[in-house]
Amino acid sequence: MPLKRNVIQVGDALSLLDEVEDESIDLIVCDGPYGVTENEWDQISNIQEYNLDLIKRFSSKLKDGGALYLFGKPNCIDFIDYRPYLNLKSKIVWYQPSRLAQGRINYTNNYDVICYFVKGYRPRCYNLDNIRVAQLVELEHRLRCERVPSVKNGKYGKTKFNAKGKNPGDVWGDIKQLTYKSKELACRETLNTIQKPEKLIERLVLASSNLGDLVLDPFAGVGTCPVVCQRHQRNFIAFELNAEFVNLANLRLEATERQLEMEI
Repeated sequence: MPLKRNVIQVGDALSLLDEVEDESIDLIVCDGPYGVTENEWDQISNIQEYNLDLIKRFSSKLKDGGALYLFGKPNCIDFIDYRPYLNLKSKIVWYQPSRLAQGRINYTNNYDVICYFVKGYRPRCYNLDNIRVAQLVELEHRLRCERVPSVKNGKYGKTKFNAKGKNPGDVWGDIKQLTYKSKELACRETLNTIQKPEKLIERLVLASSNLGDLVLDPFAGVGTCPVVCQRHQRNFIAFELNAEFVNLANLRLEATERQLEMEI
């Protein structure tokens, strides 16, 4: 029996993944264990091997050209060969300069990575216009750059600065982590370890899926990815082991549904 869409299933992701139909998923957003904290759910002996197993499993579930965004720390896919399964397109750095600098014998880690994989060589979609960010240079300077001979007469002479903004690149410092004062924070327990900002997940969903597409979130936590999918008319399949988090996620989904109804 197919898994229900647009409902968060309570259970273990690795078991429930077997019930997902092969080649049915357009996008996977995987914010799972990092293997670096003392939390019970994060107790992974070898995070690289764990992630390789996930990548193998995800590969069979994705459509050709489907995308995977895998969250982790800088070494989360080191020392493993993922190439037979998925094609690594980028390692996005989510930079957080506001993190407490507590390192005493080493440099404090101020970023997470988001590994962007595609099944095959070309992605099914990459909706750049949906995720553009503001230019950081003045208009006059941009125009001068466009008049440079190497740009005007070169191979990429038709490339112009877009009035809607630029590609966000692979270092994102414009989306801040949640704080205790963040309105979207579901509970204090999820701060910094489980709950990501909606703006962060929104960028991934808008870039790598279209209206009506099917998004898989195997570690749903308190439902940020399902909420984003609901708001932007994507279908989702989501799993979460913690029933209390699922209850919080369902409250967020209900609130989002009411908001959408008011906007109609």
